[in-house]
Amino acid sequence: MIPYQRLGTLNEHKYQISDFEVLKMASIYGANGAGKSNLIKSLKLLQTLVRNHDFPYLVSDTTFKLGGRTKEKVSQVFAVEFFQGGIPFYYGLEILGGIVLTEELYESGLGKRADILLFERKLDSSGKSNLKFSPELEDNEELRILKKILMEEFVKEKEPILKLLSNRHNPHFEKIKQAFSWFDSALKIINPESKPMGIAQQIEKDMKFKRYAEELMCSFDLGIKSLNAARKEIHDFFGKDNEEEVAKWIKRVEESPGKLYGIRLGRGSELVLAMEDEKVWVKYLELQHKGFQGEEVPFDLIDESDGTVRLLDFVPAFNDLVTSPKVYVIDEIERSIHPLLIKELVRKFSLDPLTLGQLIFTTHESNLLDQEIFRQDEIWFVEKDQEGATDLYSLSSFKEHKTIDIRKGYLNGRYGSIPFMGNLNDLNWQEYASKESTF
Repeated sequence: MIPYQRLGTLNEHKYQISDFEVLKMASIYGANGAGKSNLIKSLKLLQTLVRNHDFPYLVSDTTFKLGGRTKEKVSQVFAVEFFQGGIPFYYGLEILGGIVLTEELYESGLGKRADILLFERKLDSSGKSNLKFSPELEDNEELRILKKILMEEFVKEKEPILKLLSNRHNPHFEKIKQAFSWFDSALKIINPESKPMGIAQQIEKDMKFKRYAEELMCSFDLGIKSLNAARKEIHDFFGKDNEEEVAKWIKRVEESPGKLYGIRLGRGSELVLAMEDEKVWVKYLELQHKGFQGEEVPFDLIDESDGTVRLLDFVPAFNDLVTSPKVYVIDEIERSIHPLLIKELVRKFSLDPLTLGQLIFTTHESNLLDQEIFRQDEIWFVEKDQEGATDLYSLSSFKEHKTIDIRKGYLNGRYGSIPFMGNLNDLNWQEYASKESTF
């Protein structure tokens, strides 16, 4: 997300953080199987490792399967550099067979000054983990005792320790806590199956969000006139004959943080159970459409098209992108949405000079390849190399003129990262058809 300094287009896409510049957008193109989704899955995996401070089952045996015939496993390295609260951080994690080989956190110097060590944890040749803090903390007697306790009782070979350290109530660990908060609350990853939680609750309680959501959804000409949060007392919603079921849900609400509990239904529908005024209420979203005689007719989400539901899924994300310095990473942003609608949604974010967040997404939608929407350094391509590994490169490396039609060039294969279909023209699929069709 670092701008190419020789580009002079869309300068409002550059955010100034301290004395450093970063870009507000990145779109990633590539053929099926080229590695676009793996890039996002890797970032999601790193976030999961940090937040849960343990390894998912499958991580212990993952390796690059096209790396040759050697049986020796190669360690996996995850590293990310980010800003949180105006401070640049570098966090790296190296794992092998579900064991942490190296974990380190630095206050990054961004290539302009020396990095400052916050902590480093390494596995030595004997298989023992060693933990090191910055020199001034290593000289602190109290922290030396704390480090000994951590190493003896809490640090485990199969668990990252960033969350562990961030949970210590120690003023010396404030920057570690700040770095963890980026993974925990600033980084948002949306895959095609992701669904936002609690939209009905947010629409009921936050009038600014309700107005934003209505303005956005009504602008798409989907027939929607307004968004409402309907509510019923839990006994009325589930009926008098389901007291056992009601008691179960009430107990879950009472045990949930903030006395809120979500029940996910089909096709994006959700019930929000909330404790208010010593009662549990069931809230759900209704989309009001204009009827034949001008009356408003309520629709549940299950009555809406896939595209409408998908657009609604993006409402909290784009609201966040406008109002907060969060990072949203979206896989297949165009899924189920008409090309013109997704282009206008991205264009709106692109041309808004007051946005605070960053948007990174993968896509196949060539209509988004528009230099009025993206800088050249905000357009990326992925392609597999001869070894089957993914190569990621920017349009800015081609040094194209700012007026060129990059969509046409992309579809013509000028930048690579498109499917190779040389054998498809020669395929005579009737030859493989069976004489008798069975159903």
